[in-house]
Amino acid sequence: MTVAREATAIPGTTTSTRDGGVSTSRTRRRRRGWTPALVPWLFLAPALLLFLYFKFIPMAEGIRLSLYKVQPFLGDIFVGMKNYATVLNDAAFQDSAVHTLVLAFGQTLGSMVVGFFLALLLEGQARSLWFVRSAVFLPVVAATAVIGEIWRVLYFPDPNGFANHVLSWIGLGPSQFLDSPNSALISVMLVGIWKNAPYDMVLILAGLASIPREQYEAAAIDGTNVFQRLWYVTLPALRPVVTILLTLAAIRGLRVFTEVYVLTGGGPAGATSVWMTTVFSRGFEKNDIGVASAASVMLFLVTFALTVIVQVWRRAREAR
Repeated sequence: MTVAREATAIPGTTTSTRDGGVSTSRTRRRRRGWTPALVPWLFLAPALLLFLYFKFIPMAEGIRLSLYKVQPFLGDIFVGMKNYATVLNDAAFQDSAVHTLVLAFGQTLGSMVVGFFLALLLEGQARSLWFVRSAVFLPVVAATAVIGEIWRVLYFPDPNGFANHVLSWIGLGPSQFLDSPNSALISVMLVGIWKNAPYDMVLILAGLASIPREQYEAAAIDGTNVFQRLWYVTLPALRPVVTILLTLAAIRGLRVFTEVYVLTGGGPAGATSVWMTTVFSRGFEKNDIGVASAASVMLFLVTFALTVIVQVWRRAREAR
């Protein structure tokens, strides 16, 4: 009987044992099925642990602290949404919100325009362009604190300062730059544009490289000039890149902190105070951790909502 069963068995399979155990081939098949699925997670595990410990756990703790009046060594007191109401009614946060929006809008628009023209100038296949592109990209990789200190020297308000000396060549100046409430915010904005424009340039260069050359040739045959080709060929093709840049630049502008803190510290007279400098001052100078945590959570919700809105708008536009 055993020989007959083995003879009639289908090739490539094994029969179950008498005690009901699973066949060895099925066991091996299951093990092979689990192994490939676990390999990517094994490689991701170190990064996920770092993100969990240094990002997600602190985020959860910040949300918890936003609901408490934090009293170190005395015990936290639950206050619910009172900290959020304090942020909304605080004049310092209201002024910093206006400054943040102005700075974010100016830096976003300025860096995209400058980055677009830099990309047009540096587009091509010439071997020498790699060196120029690398030199232009240096502000992005440089430390923001170092950039801030360098620009503080350039903005020295004396008539013999570098920026004032350059302005004197065209009959302008001298200007107080960072020391005047009327010009401090614009001066900080120019530093942000100078630092962020090369990053936008790299993304726009990638978008320009994906545009088929045939479209330019067809437009030239139709008799269009350079500006018409930019308007009707280049800009429509760059629409996905522009959408990504707008999202990244807007988030970057809303979270601006280091350059403002290094250049002005929020002064003079609060003229350059932004949301993050006010959060820093409230949390670490006035020791009001609960209100500072609530303001940070509100900023996270705004940036998250902005990202979702832009993505939904982009997908709806692509679906048309």
